[in-house]
Order: sequence, then structure tokens, then C-alpha cells
Amino acid sequence: MTAALPVSFDEVREAAARLTGVAHRTPVLTSRTLNALTGAEVFVKCENFQRVGAFKFRGAYNAVARLSAGQRARGVVAYSSGNHAQATALAARELGTTAVIVMPADAPRSKAEATAGYGAEIVTYDRYTQDRAALAESLAAERGLALVAPYDHPDVIAGQGTAALELLEETGALDALVVPVGGGGLIAGSAIAATALHPGIRVVGVEPEAGDDTRRSLESGRRITVPVPRTIADGQAVATPGALTFPVNQRLVDAVTLVSDDEIVEAMRFAFERLKIVLEPSGATGLAALLNGRLGAPARRIGVIASGGNIDARRFAELVGA
Repeated sequence: MTAALPVSFDEVREAAARLTGVAHRTPVLTSRTLNALTGAEVFVKCENFQRVGAFKFRGAYNAVARLSAGQRARGVVAYSSGNHAQATALAARELGTTAVIVMPADAPRSKAEATAGYGAEIVTYDRYTQDRAALAESLAAERGLALVAPYDHPDVIAGQGTAALELLEETGALDALVVPVGGGGLIAGSAIAATALHPGIRVVGVEPEAGDDTRRSLESGRRITVPVPRTIADGQAVATPGALTFPVNQRLVDAVTLVSDDEIVEAMRFAFERLKIVLEPSGATGLAALLNGRLGAPARRIGVIASGGNIDARRFAELVGA
């Protein structure tokens, strides 16, 4: 008998209702040029237009909103390189509580400044020598805070799944859904929603070459840890798939493909020049996979989640203007 998944499709629907009027219902873009290059009809779900500039607001808000009033009064703690940090800080502010965020000392400055701007207390760490989850768990225990993990949390997974739910409500049935993979929360939630609505859909994850922990884990049948990734896709610099997300992805994700940093930059440039949108490196990996023919099987109608656009002007120019 197949074990139940940690998140149900009904919970994704409940998250969507909770987010109505709070999260943006982000636009879906199409491009004749993109269609011609890929030989398919492509629909780009623009989570770079989500609040805080990334899909992460969906999961963070859903998780904080689900806390008891007493726990919200004590506050929350999260760990993140940037997007979940901003999302949790904003969700906490919107729901009348406080947030402590554990961020790497080398996190993009724009993301750290935005997190502080939403009112969060920031605690820094060295991503190459310290364990961010352990630091956050210690703070949670010391201060009585609720830990809102960036991906390994059922309410976060359910919230992230609303991105795919919205996309498919707008487009109807798709042959394939392409989703960036970091810790696996976005693709897990998206796969739950997509396969419930359209059981025949093919779900494809995309990782940077330097951080292929999910691909290796799916191939081996167990969670594999890789060295801390050194990639421009900082939002996907995860060393191990989540304990909750991995079994979901093991069951529902058909394949995980890889893209290089150079291919990511080219996808960012394409998005800017042809779609007229700004994507951060992690937000462009799905588009990079499409442009480089990495889906592994033909598909006529394809959805791709552009997961975020949090990058400052100078860094964007350094990468895309070269």
C-alpha cells in the first residue's frame, strides 16, 4: 500500500483560499519567439511579480497564518539565503508578529536589506562552515519561536503548490510542467497540484549543475548530500533534498535536469530582451532548460515557473551585460 503524501491536494486548495487577496495572482506570459525556439506552446508563470519578488511568499504566509494566536504572539524564525527570508519577514509583519531570520553572511545585499526592511531581525552565519538549520532550531528553542522552514514544512509546500494551481487554472491541461528545484518545496507542491488536476502531466525539475542533490537522490533512491553548491543560482544552493519534499518528488516528479551557470545567464538575457522581465538566476533555470532542449521528451504545451526576480541592478548588469 502506498504511503500517504505529507501534503494533500485539498491542502493546496485551502492554501489558495487563504492567500486570496493577500498574494498576487501572478501573470502568465507567452512569446511567439519562445514557442518557435522550443517547438512548443510555452506558458511562463511569472512569480517574479509575486510579493517580495518570488514564489516564497505563498508558502511563508500560509505557514504563519496557520499558527495559533498564541504562537504568533511569540514570533517565528526562518533560515534562508534571501527569498524565504523576505517572505517570512513580510508574512510575519502582515500577520502582526515578529521574525528572526538566519541568513548567510554572503547573501545578496539587496535580499538582506529587503528582509531588514520588512522588520526582521537578521542573524548571520557562514554557509560553508555552519549549519543554518541547527542555528534556527537553537533560536526557536531559546526564544519560543515557531520554525518556518524554507521548504521542509507541510504548510510551506501547500502554499508553494498554489503557483502551479493558478497556472493550470489559466492554461488548462499541459503536457509538461518545468519547475526550478532547490530544497524541493516548490516542485513538490506544484507536482501535487499538477498531477491531481491532470494525471498525465510530466513534471520536470531543473537544478544548477553545481547543486544536483535532488537529481542524484532520485537516481539513487535515497537523499544524497553534495558539497555546498557554488553557483550563481543562490536560491538553489542546497546540499540535500528535504526530508518531506523528497518522498513527494520521488513519487510525482518524472525527471530532474541540469543547467550550467552560462545557460542560466543566457536565459536571464532572453527573458529581459524578449519577455521584458527581470529574473534572478534561480528564477531563470526552468527557462534555461527549455531553451537548451533539456526536457528529455517532446511536449506540445509546456508550463514553466519563473520562480523569482530578486537581483539588484548592478549584479544583473554584471551577469547579463558581459
